[in-house]
Amino acid sequence: MSTPVAGASPQKARFVTGSTMRHVLVMAAAGSAGLVAIFVVDFLNLFYISLLDDTSLTAAVGYASALIYFYTSLTIGVMIASTALVARALGAEDRPYAREMAGSAIVWMIIVSGGATLATMPFVNEQLTLIGATGEAHSVAAVFMWIVLPTTPLLGLGMCFTGLLRAVGDARRSMYTTLAYGVVIMILDPLLILGLDLGVPGAAIASVIARVAMVGYALRILIVKHDLIARPTVAHVMRDFRPLARIGIPAILTNIATPVGNGYATAVIAPFGDQAIAGWTVISRLIPVAFGGLFALSGAVGPVLAQNFGAGAYDRVRSSLNNAVTISTIYVVAVCAILFAIQSWIVSGFRLTGDGASLFEDFSTYLALTFVFAGGLYVANAAFNNLGHAKLSTLFNWGRATVGTVPFVLLGAHFHGAQGALAGFFIGGIPFGIGALYVAYRVTGRLGDERPTRSFRNAMADWFGGTRARGDSAAGG
Repeated sequence: MSTPVAGASPQKARFVTGSTMRHVLVMAAAGSAGLVAIFVVDFLNLFYISLLDDTSLTAAVGYASALIYFYTSLTIGVMIASTALVARALGAEDRPYAREMAGSAIVWMIIVSGGATLATMPFVNEQLTLIGATGEAHSVAAVFMWIVLPTTPLLGLGMCFTGLLRAVGDARRSMYTTLAYGVVIMILDPLLILGLDLGVPGAAIASVIARVAMVGYALRILIVKHDLIARPTVAHVMRDFRPLARIGIPAILTNIATPVGNGYATAVIAPFGDQAIAGWTVISRLIPVAFGGLFALSGAVGPVLAQNFGAGAYDRVRSSLNNAVTISTIYVVAVCAILFAIQSWIVSGFRLTGDGASLFEDFSTYLALTFVFAGGLYVANAAFNNLGHAKLSTLFNWGRATVGTVPFVLLGAHFHGAQGALAGFFIGGIPFGIGALYVAYRVTGRLGDERPTRSFRNAMADWFGGTRARGDSAAGG
């Protein structure tokens, strides 16, 4: 274990006392600010490219984004595991183990993200063809991928560091980490895309530089301010593989489900032309901006659940879940009202015509309301991942990406073209949001059958070694 950094200020778990609603709101607000900043600049990125007046370039960004989402999902899965385990250890007041786990998680993040990048880089063209890219859109998307893809490990580290800051309860600096990424892109995008006339490759270069800035800022805070990272050793890295994998592998599979579903929808919409793909791309980029608060909420409630779970405060776990569902529902209704009011501005601003305009109008008028149910799924995912039931997240998300996507999109496209495919994509997910939330309430309702009395480190060893008692299974596994 590394020697503690002089001047660092280790803190006790923040979420095991005080109002759970306040904790969830503060974490979600900070997370929303950072995430929405990233998504806003991505949206502006698309706007700058649309000013080049070439629909194929907008489509190219859509194809590249669909693939990059796959790699982002890998890093999110590892981040979820590291955040959950470090937060649980802090909640159980086992800070040495939390530091060791943080160090191990960083190593495994590099291995997973770097390995995936090396394994798939030779097949960029084939991947783009698979999701329907052709002509100039295919060529431009390939250039974007070749610039951005090698820096996937940097993206992974940035995600991991953000999660560790949330695990320790530092919502403000977690927000600053993502804001650093957003500010760099906000400055560089217009300069590189329009000023230097680099177009789509300019957007890719800005993303690479922003990833470096995000990693540099967060790493300094974690080491100097919180002393949360122990120097990794081979023994610790190998020891921690199993607990990380038990949460991380299902979480990775869970997060891969979304780009798989999106990729399938992209492939079905692609034959309807570049106008339809342009509309789908604008929707895909707008969703994180409009509903970034939902994504932030699922990440924010996780550490609150995990710290209280580690402390054995199961009533607070249930209260936190209720708080998250309430916030999610109110947020979605408010966002849908705004989208309905501004839809015509977005259609004209992004020069959407034909099928592209129709798709966006359908989304902002009717289909955005389905995020009430998607929000339930996101909150349920946070509960499953942080309470020892990560496989349930995998089950519900893959169900949504397959059974809830393929037949609905196919039937919709058959009867109503691109608009039908879009409607099928969103409507098919409704049952899975309802089902996931129902099961999450069942899981939290069974917590507390036996309050754990062992040290966190020993409990974790038993838990992931398969020797825990039935009561422990009910409480967390």
